Amino acid sequence: MLLFFFLFSVLAVVVLKFVPVYYTPLMFIRMYEQKKDGKKVKLEHKWVPLQEIAHPLVQAVVASEDNRFLIHQGFDFEQIGKARDEAEAGKRVRGASTISQQTAKNVFLWPGKTYIRKGMEVYFTLLIEWVWGKERIMEVYLNSIEMGEGIYGAEAVAQAHFGKQASRLTRSEAALIAASLPNPRRFHSARPSPYMLRRQAQLLSLMNKIETVDMGYK
Repeated sequence: MLLFFFLFSVLAVVVLKFVPVYYTPLMFIRMYEQKKDGKKVKLEHKWVPLQEIAHPLVQAVVASEDNRFLIHQGFDFEQIGKARDEAEAGKRVRGASTISQQTAKNVFLWPGKTYIRKGMEVYFTLLIEWVWGKERIMEVYLNSIEMGEGIYGAEAVAQAHFGKQASRLTRSEAALIAASLPNPRRFHSARPSPYMLRRQAQLLSLMNKIETVDMGYK
């Protein structure tokens, strides 16, 4: 069984290096939750190449979620250490997951905090860092991440919240989308709360200092 899992997981990662990720486990989980709660089942998602996503959104999510994205090999041990120290000091517990970890979880796994799931997240994070590389990880991340109630990916949120294609998002709109990512079902990027507006201003300042690789942009 372990050999089968290893071979299947490697094959899946290799295939998804080239094939668009149209559905993820989280999408099906959310649809089940909507059905269970008596809500209308909603799934808005459209895959687009990274070159068709405005570059400011790449800068914004890196600034918001993982400003050492280009440096680490899947795990930001500096941020993990800071989060541990803050927790031990009694401060509010915060996450330290990288974009690579979030992508591995979104595409291959399910939400949860069990040791088994976290162990699988570590495994898939290492695998996609090795097989995909940073550009593909960013492309899949921006196409699969939850960005609203039943909304997944940059193209879907751009059309649903701003009435435009992801390629036409402005810096301000990109910063608002990134500001919603801690809880996109609570924070609405088109109807920003005072907190989101403050966070937007912070991200716009940080975006000027963020370095991103070419990421396929011309």
